[in-house]
Amino acid sequence: MNSTLFGAMAIATYVAAALTLIRSLRENDYAATETPTLRRLKPLTLGWFAAVLHGLALTSGFQTNEGLNLSFLSAMSLVAWVIVAILLLTALAKPVDKLGIVVFPMAALVILLKLSVPENVHTVRDLSWPLTIHIVVSMLAYSFLNIAAFQATLLAFQDWRLRSHHSDLLLRSLPPLQTMESLLFQLIAAGFVFLSVSLLTGFIFLEDMFAQHLAHKTVLSILAWVLFGVLLIGRARYGWRGTIAIRWTLGGFVSLMLAYFGSKMVLEWILNRA
Repeated sequence: MNSTLFGAMAIATYVAAALTLIRSLRENDYAATETPTLRRLKPLTLGWFAAVLHGLALTSGFQTNEGLNLSFLSAMSLVAWVIVAILLLTALAKPVDKLGIVVFPMAALVILLKLSVPENVHTVRDLSWPLTIHIVVSMLAYSFLNIAAFQATLLAFQDWRLRSHHSDLLLRSLPPLQTMESLLFQLIAAGFVFLSVSLLTGFIFLEDMFAQHLAHKTVLSILAWVLFGVLLIGRARYGWRGTIAIRWTLGGFVSLMLAYFGSKMVLEWILNRA
């Protein structure tokens, strides 16, 4: 079995998991407890199965004879897999499973693009352990803050619907607003820690973080770090919440997304450079 077959199976299973979650909106799983129920476990189980298939697709196509393939779509697929894994692990203890309605289709779309869009292979040879640590920590930072951005978007929707005194299936299936905000800042705090380590290891282990091909990535990453840091301080000292928290979260994530993938897309797809 090759990466194409594993990828196609992962796409189908991600879509099935998302559809199962959408159907579960008719059932208020949080009315009495946040402990996972059988109705919550069904889409999560499908999500785990999809993640395994996604991982097999990555394993089949990620390693080449010349080294690791870190081209734009390969890197996107790897990060999408990490995001799904973090979401599924977090859902074992926290009520974040509804984010799968967005995360699972996003992962399926990335795999579809990886399978259908041709691109040049950009390999990394002789991956040293310091560079490996930097790459892993960077992916964890982006993944946690990506989930935080999804959580902030869902929180914005929940706050808007409550303020307008409207109720729908999604709103009734979500935990209370205070719980949603608490989860948001837990995700931001975890992502901020990994982002701090990512920047630190970059400055220690990479030769020049402000070299021509890294300068924009470094500046945007530092900007994201500042935005998330200010948000966490504002939360701790001034009790920032609601719209302020949502705007700062989304602003920080946009900066981080441009740093991690905006620059990589420009280099590989427009400038045709590794």
